[in-house]
Amino acid sequence: MNAAVVPVALGDRSYDVVIGPGLIGEAGRRIAPFAPGGRVAIVTDETVDRLHGAALRSAFEAAGLVYTQITLPPGEQTKSWAGLARVCEALLAWGIERRDLVVAFGGGVIGDLAGLAAGLVKRGVDFVQIPTTLLAQVDSSVGGKTAIDTDQGKNSVGLFHQPRLVLADVDALATLPVREVRAGYAEIVKYGLIDDPDFFDWCEANGAALVAGDPARLAYAVRHSAAAKARVVAADEREGGRRALLNLGHTFGHALEAAIGYDDALLHGEAVAVGCALAFNFSAAAGLAPRADAARVEAHLRAVGFETDLTRLPGAPFDPDRLIDLMMLDKKTEGGALTLILASGIGRSFVQKSASRDSVRAFLLDGLARAA
Repeated sequence: MNAAVVPVALGDRSYDVVIGPGLIGEAGRRIAPFAPGGRVAIVTDETVDRLHGAALRSAFEAAGLVYTQITLPPGEQTKSWAGLARVCEALLAWGIERRDLVVAFGGGVIGDLAGLAAGLVKRGVDFVQIPTTLLAQVDSSVGGKTAIDTDQGKNSVGLFHQPRLVLADVDALATLPVREVRAGYAEIVKYGLIDDPDFFDWCEANGAALVAGDPARLAYAVRHSAAAKARVVAADEREGGRRALLNLGHTFGHALEAAIGYDDALLHGEAVAVGCALAFNFSAAAGLAPRADAARVEAHLRAVGFETDLTRLPGAPFDPDRLIDLMMLDKKTEGGALTLILASGIGRSFVQKSASRDSVRAFLLDGLARAA
């Protein structure tokens, strides 16, 4: 399979998302033009380093690049103040200069953390994303959002810092556990739910095989999802309008992640899947969407292996008021009022500002009561 190129059109901040096999082995020559000083700092985690680190370092050596490497523990808890300080201090100790390049080599945690550090040190140096998880390839590596989690909410401290290049090596997906593939799938099916009902049809027909690791379906989904996100980012880089729709499932999902302390017992994609089911069920309960569509969404998520019952999730039982308090910390909140991404049907999502706290509380209580 030849590499596909998805452009992200942002004027002088434009870049390409390159998708295909064997890209880690080609990374040296592909990123060398973005490292005019010939020096790169690799930020990765222990798992990715064990699986793919030697191949990336060999590629850099073949291209004549000088590198240092910062290797962090895997998991969401690394995306923290402590993790950010560790990366920034290591970059400064190495003597990073503005002509150098930071390479985010890993999943969404590493991409967010390394991108934020690159945006901060020396008031900003360039960085490249080499995402190795499905979730990162289809979502977090594209669009320039970088952040860490805090006690006050997920991704609550961050900035927009666009990469110079994204290299999505689909061969890396073969090393992922099924659970990680499934977590990434939540961000894939989301694109169908937002505004592409035909793609949701494709997901219903192909999702199980994709989660099982079918290479052709994985590659197609990465290309389709990256192109969908690139179009939205190009139209609304800083989430002033339409880009907020990409947060479908995230307001509920982020609250669940925060409620259990960002423990990897609940992966981000798993929380997003629950959040999508909740968003559609809430829309149906409010008379905004057909109940048949909400049932169809939940049935598909369950069919590919997601748990959508709040009472069966890690961290249960949940306090509805605590979840709502955490939802109120969402970055989309305006004037102290809750903002939700809801839907009038599959492929017809919209932003609902000033959502009623009482209605969300009643919905959560009803769901917990019916599941009990």
